Amino acid sequence: MSGDNGSGSGDGGEGAPPEQLALIRESVRGARAPRAKPRTWRGAALAKELPVARVLVDKGVLHLDRYFDYAVPEELDADAQPGVRVRVRFGAGRHRVREGRREGGGLIDGFLIERRAESDYSGPLAALAQVVSPEPVLDEELLGLARSVADRYAGSLADVLQLAVPPRSARAEQRPSPEPLPPPPAPEAGSWARYERGPAFLESLAAGGAPRAVWQALPGPSWAEELARTVAATLASGRGALVVVPDGRDAARVDAALTAVLGEGRHALLTADAGPEKRYREWLAVRRGSVRAVVGTRAAMFAPVRDLGLVALWDDGDDSHSELHAPQPHAREVLLLRAAQDRCGFLLGGLSTTVEAAQLVDSGWARPLVAPREQVRAAAPLVRTVGDGDLARDEAARAARLPTLAWQVVREGLKHGPVLVQVPRRGYVPRMACDRCRAPARCARCAGPLQARDSGALACGWCGREEGAWHCPECGSFRLRAQIVGARRTAEELGRAFPAVPVRTSGREQVLDTVSGAPALVVSTPGAEPVAEGGYAAGLLLDGWAMLGRPDLRAGEDALRRWIAAAALVRPQAAGGTVVVVAEPTLRPVQALVRWDPVGHAVRELAERAELGFPPVSRMAAVAGPPEAVAEFLGMVELPVEAEVLGPVPMPVAAAGGAAQRRPGAPPAGERWERALIRVPPGRGAALAAALKAAQAVRMARGGGEAVRVRIDPPDIG
Repeated sequence: MSGDNGSGSGDGGEGAPPEQLALIRESVRGARAPRAKPRTWRGAALAKELPVARVLVDKGVLHLDRYFDYAVPEELDADAQPGVRVRVRFGAGRHRVREGRREGGGLIDGFLIERRAESDYSGPLAALAQVVSPEPVLDEELLGLARSVADRYAGSLADVLQLAVPPRSARAEQRPSPEPLPPPPAPEAGSWARYERGPAFLESLAAGGAPRAVWQALPGPSWAEELARTVAATLASGRGALVVVPDGRDAARVDAALTAVLGEGRHALLTADAGPEKRYREWLAVRRGSVRAVVGTRAAMFAPVRDLGLVALWDDGDDSHSELHAPQPHAREVLLLRAAQDRCGFLLGGLSTTVEAAQLVDSGWARPLVAPREQVRAAAPLVRTVGDGDLARDEAARAARLPTLAWQVVREGLKHGPVLVQVPRRGYVPRMACDRCRAPARCARCAGPLQARDSGALACGWCGREEGAWHCPECGSFRLRAQIVGARRTAEELGRAFPAVPVRTSGREQVLDTVSGAPALVVSTPGAEPVAEGGYAAGLLLDGWAMLGRPDLRAGEDALRRWIAAAALVRPQAAGGTVVVVAEPTLRPVQALVRWDPVGHAVRELAERAELGFPPVSRMAAVAGPPEAVAEFLGMVELPVEAEVLGPVPMPVAAAGGAAQRRPGAPPAGERWERALIRVPPGRGAALAAALKAAQAVRMARGGGEAVRVRIDPPDIG
């Protein structure tokens, strides 16, 4: 193996200052030597043609983010082709050869990138230990995409390929993939006729064009069929299509719609629910060209679709589109890279609109795909509001948290069908606040939030200390109210109010896909709302201030997205559908919901962020870790001259309970971390990522320091 080889795409620090690049190179290799024919240990026979294999080892560390050269033994010559999985010797003593034996080093997985006639390394090369499978799983297109993603997110190529290529299943590889079917006929416009440019968008795809659009979908269940028609139009042109959705429930809906529009055997479903073997078998069918259309969840953003003609993403504001594993790419950004790389069509759709989607339209890169206002009014339910002033004057609301208007809407809705109740958190334990001034009730010992246990006793949510004599330090009141009431508590209250009506809950423990059209109360947390047969007769959106009051830049956008997703399941106003939102009616997200105008809300949010220099107008990165490590990192990184460092500031101390209960990127329990935000103007994101990647590679090469976590485009900067 060559310890001094680094190809043009593997140094891991392009764009970094020369002194940092020198330190990286010195830490992992010696000086370059003249090219020479490869040599290996005594008596080994090499492949007669192209005896050098350039391999990407699966290490995932930045200072080894490059290719290494290995000799190709004659017996592996036929199977050792570019794109296959291999195993190689990697570790201490890997260059020393004594008496025909390798000293030290362990076997590690990797991908064979290319075969070459010569190596840059003058010493003896270790040989490939094994070709895991002759199945080529990595081609130039997927490799180029993975490299672009790694560079954009300051990560390693090996980490991205772990996300892009699923684990191998030998049994799946042995099964032949079906023969590809001929292109289907171009579909009819169908419900796309409701949109101003909908039929033209389908016609462009069917004719081999590459239209780019941001689609504001109308409320109702038709969005899955409309996505299926865009896929059918793309297949009709002889090209492939890729659709990425947030979760398995949405994937199942699009899967059913694709089967109805295209028939069996024309698309693959890539979700974790399928199991490793079936998912890999489906992925291989796509890789081999047997299937030209894919629908799947987040990991499907890397699906190796042949002759890609369309990439589509549904509901890009959903947190599920953000990968949890390094380098934590977002599906929207990956599909934007694919659209540019493959020069294919692009469709970003949803019931709501994110600020990033509004920016694509504002820049002219994509066109808006919207329905006329009369179509919006015909499809949307009636939305009514209950504000703080109404609640203060409403005795029913003060006694049972639900205002009189909500009770009336529920009672009337239950005469005609099910009623949806959205609650902004799951479970039973509520946090408490002063009943008079609504100041949060906090522990006198650690200032943690007080919670009401099932027994009725107050206890701190941080230290667990019980509080028996609380009074409000702001106004002196001794009365408490539930700040946020969970789904189970709400279900109990509604069950007592409507004893003859069945009450069903949908949340983390049990997520319902569908409910019947019979009268029932369906209490759900955001994102877990089941689809009702024929639509819900009414909907309640409770505790809106709890979502709007989060200290996050996206609080208003996210609240509006979750409200619209729930309200879209309610019948249109003409059919009696009514939605009540308990939130201050003068707030911008509430007004956008009443008018059903998420596009206008996103446009105004974009203008404000442009004025303040917030993402997505600017590019931002987060650097988090122990205070000393963050200070060291910021002191050594050579940032672009336009960069602005915000902070560092302390991060909240993680509560105990194990890593499974902590958010990705949160500090370990009990440790005090700091976080700094680094902001650069438009056009300097690549330089920022390169600088952070180079500095992180230097720290890893040195070793021994405390970990620092770097994330490009952090989702929460509030």
